[in-house]
Amino acid sequence: MKILITGGCGFIGSNLVRLLVTTTGHSVLNVDALTYAGNRHSLDDLAANPRYRFVQADICDAPAMGRLFAEFKPDWVMHLAAESHVDRSIDGPGAFIQTNIVGTFTLLQAARAHFESLTGAAKDHFRFLHVSTDEVYGSLGATGLFTEDTPYDPHSPYSASKASSDHLARSWADTYRLPVLVTNCSNNYGPFQFPEKLIPVVILKALRGDPIPVYGKGENIRDWLYVGDHAEALHAVVAHGRLGQTYNIGGNNERQNIDLVRLLCGLLDELRPRADRQPYAQQISFVTDRPGHDLRYAIDASKIKRELNWTPQQDHTSGFRKTVQWYLDHEAWWKGILDGSYKLERLGTSA
Repeated sequence: MKILITGGCGFIGSNLVRLLVTTTGHSVLNVDALTYAGNRHSLDDLAANPRYRFVQADICDAPAMGRLFAEFKPDWVMHLAAESHVDRSIDGPGAFIQTNIVGTFTLLQAARAHFESLTGAAKDHFRFLHVSTDEVYGSLGATGLFTEDTPYDPHSPYSASKASSDHLARSWADTYRLPVLVTNCSNNYGPFQFPEKLIPVVILKALRGDPIPVYGKGENIRDWLYVGDHAEALHAVVAHGRLGQTYNIGGNNERQNIDLVRLLCGLLDELRPRADRQPYAQQISFVTDRPGHDLRYAIDASKIKRELNWTPQQDHTSGFRKTVQWYLDHEAWWKGILDGSYKLERLGTSA
């Protein structure tokens, strides 16, 4: 297949592109605007591969999207391009409305025009996969799981913008018969994650000897999904999922934030001990919670297991060990980011 992937220089996107180019015979066109979190160097190892092509373009640019669809003629579209950091959405919601809502609309229109031009087998095989988040569902109490039928209840500008884009994708399926699939995933972690999310912040703050910030009392609970497992799931959904369906993708790996931070500190104690041999956990510092911080997310991933035979391969500790080791082994990648405009400063404190 010829696959057009948006946001392929981002965290999840780059891992997905690499999986498809290195383990399948598919050809990939990576379309990314290269905003602050997009990094072309995450895919330097694919630069010479004849089945990989990168184009810098903004999904909000309708003429550019139209040209790319006309030139590449994709069989599948996997739409991952998004502004994705909750804290950043609190400080500057406008970019989230533009990229996540207007950008998704623009891409859906380009995909629709392309789809309507197809005939026969090409039309039968076309797919549009819209990749979203479990944050659209809001917050859970102490028990229960998000299912594909959980009502939407977004609490941040980020999650509201993603909820809007989910509704757009489904409405294009219902109104225009565009062959759409939607996925909602739990918190991703792993290689190439931009150092503003919890896990890379903990690792890099620890290595620098800085205080490790934990919101509130660290009681917020997330289900953690290794990005390599997520990429495998996305491939399974676009290749074999039922049209018009939503698939929740989770890691079966719930943890309180404070327990996760302590686990990461323990792994660093083992893999890169401090010079003074003191535990990294002594650097933990509790800070004022962010506005609208949902207490708990947890995914029921039984549907994708039942229909597509997908389950996460990383267990409660193996993926975190892989991730810590990756950041230790790839200092040049993250130091190149920290030497620029992003300095691990806290975002999202606006009331």
